[in-house]
Amino acid sequence: MSHPLPTIRQLRYFVTLAQTGQYRRAAERLGLSQPSLSQQIAALEDVLGLRLVERGRRGAQLTPGGRDVLERAQKVLDDVEGLMEAANAMGRGGAGTLHLGATVTIGPYFLPRFLQHLHIKNPDMKLVARDGVPKDLLEELLAGTHDIILTQMPVAASDFSTHPLYREPMLLAVARDHPLATQNQVAREDLKGQDVLTLGAKLTLHAPLTQLCADVGARLRDDYIGTSLDALRQMVAMNMGVTFLPALYAQSEVPKTAGDVVLIPVRGGFYRQVGLVWRKSSGKPRLIAQFAEVAERVVRDEFARQVQPAG
Repeated sequence: MSHPLPTIRQLRYFVTLAQTGQYRRAAERLGLSQPSLSQQIAALEDVLGLRLVERGRRGAQLTPGGRDVLERAQKVLDDVEGLMEAANAMGRGGAGTLHLGATVTIGPYFLPRFLQHLHIKNPDMKLVARDGVPKDLLEELLAGTHDIILTQMPVAASDFSTHPLYREPMLLAVARDHPLATQNQVAREDLKGQDVLTLGAKLTLHAPLTQLCADVGARLRDDYIGTSLDALRQMVAMNMGVTFLPALYAQSEVPKTAGDVVLIPVRGGFYRQVGLVWRKSSGKPRLIAQFAEVAERVVRDEFARQVQPAG
């Protein structure tokens, strides 16, 4: 007598629950009631003969067995997705959908040009894009919400493949009447004693700025935390401190003359690395390869004056 097997639906529900950490949020995302979700999770546990989830004060916590099943369940879903992708390519000439997550400090300034190129090169590819903060994007990538993410690097995880795209200069932003505003370049030692504004710790720009302040003797202000690059720029314009802004943001949002802040290169350079990350088990290697090819072309053809292409 054959034993019952888990269904794709049960695995997808379990992965979503693991990703959100709450039955309520998972049920909302899946479009069903909490009792229905609980029943499906219980049915999966019965089929596997294993306790997967424990309810606690912090929500739905995976058991050790649940964490192992999560990794295997995601691989099964990736394999099924890969099967559908291959069938789609054979049946409709290569069309497909790619779910993209992009860091909020990168996506808005890179993706508009990229989408123009993607539509020309791969008109049948459908891209579903969503912004987020790096930590959340990586968790969502691992859980299968995204197929690929555009983020600051490095990213250290054995489950991911990475593809560097470019090295982006970070420019010092100061108020127009700041003592450094008349300089064509600044040395790192010029930052000694300066108040430096930064984004919250969830955003990867925070860590390198914290290290830079420690190295040069600048003061990292923790009483005013910017929620966006625009907010940082506006605080700098009000002489609340100085900050560093990425080159692509600066090109898009800061006029070269008569802007509310002055942007100054750092002698010797101060950079961040940007690249693509996806699951090694992804079921969409063909679409990801096409995506990466177009992204490289955009960096080379559209942004070579602002950033340094990888490789």
